[in-house]
Amino acid sequence: MQLANGRTETTIALIDGPVATATLNWSSTRIREIPGEMGGTCARANSAACLHGTFVAGILLCKRGSAAPGICPNCTLLIRPIFAETTAANSQDAKCDPGELATAIIDCIDAGAHVINLSAALAQPSSKARAV
Repeated sequence: MQLANGRTETTIALIDGPVATATLNWSSTRIREIPGEMGGTCARANSAACLHGTFVAGILLCKRGSAAPGICPNCTLLIRPIFAETTAANSQDAKCDPGELATAIIDCIDAGAHVINLSAALAQPSSKARAV
């Protein structure tokens, strides 16, 4: 952490839930939403999707002097939610189909992401064969 804080020109995409951007001790104001089916800012702060998205964003961007210093607080963050805020905080039902995940990854690349943080797993892979 003494070596670097990240650079503003380094863009990290967060594919996760939405983020409660007003509640954390952010080092950066360089946070942008990538348009998708869901908004990048939390509508329900107690939803599992919001809590997880905000937690991961905090790991990346919180100020270095805070109780939980961020990994790269000076980097630019792109928020691209794939998890809806429909489940309670104690639920583990955050789901996204493989097509939506693929779309989110492409959206992040198109928006200029250098790094993509993806905290998700496929519970059921797509059964559709696709030609590339």
